[in-house]
Amino acid sequence: MHIWFECKIKYEKTAEEGKIVKVSEAYLVDALSFTEAEARIIEEMKPFISGEFEVANIKRTRINEMFFYENADKWYRTKVNFVTLDEEKGVEKRTGVTMLVQANNMKEALDGILEGMKGSMADYEIANITETSIIDVYKIETE
Repeated sequence: MHIWFECKIKYEKTAEEGKIVKVSEAYLVDALSFTEAEARIIEEMKPFISGEFEVANIKRTRINEMFFYENADKWYRTKVNFVTLDEEKGVEKRTGVTMLVQANNMKEALDGILEGMKGSMADYEIANITETSIIDVYKIETE
């Protein structure tokens, strides 16, 4: 099981016009603790950022499933409701879970979720899909 932390990195970079601007970017890191998340994001950022940067914020996020697609550059947060029937009360019960899908646009995100859910035996409905500000995701590579 993966534990995901959203890390905000602040640093100065040169814009297209040649001006130096301060930016804040969000990344997702797979880690066991806040301390490990901070250490991992620092190591991941070192090759990409010249100069100083700071980890401005780290927060734990609840993501139940991730769908990675290589040729996509955006991340979409999707709320999926699993629908079950409460036989005692005779009503439908919805249990919401959060999934992240990598896609280029909203349609690809929907297609990615539908593809990822293909083997599911449970009834479900997609409640919403929202584009996130996450730049990249770093998961722990297991051998």
